[in-house]
Amino acid sequence: MRAAILISVMASVTMMLRFLPFIVFRRRVPAYISYLGEVLPPAIIGMLVIYCLKDVELASGTHGIPELIAAACVVILQIWKRQPIISILCGTAVYMLLVQLVF
Repeated sequence: MRAAILISVMASVTMMLRFLPFIVFRRRVPAYISYLGEVLPPAIIGMLVIYCLKDVELASGTHGIPELIAAACVVILQIWKRQPIISILCGTAVYMLLVQLVF
């Protein structure tokens, strides 16, 4: 019973947080929110790339070659297909194959 109450409270809070922007900005979206919607996605992607490549050792081991090939695969697929899921999954698969089988 207690678990059901906790789950229902968490679900209610989650749904409220999802619906709140639509309730608050019902008439018109402020300019700063539109600006953030335009600039945050590329900034977040840039931060993720930096985070993923921060521990690459260029002076030892594989010299970052698998990471470079996988990143190039992601960029090429994204430019070609414009499907982030396909790009990320293929880049991950290429990286794992390179690390497990080649390097």
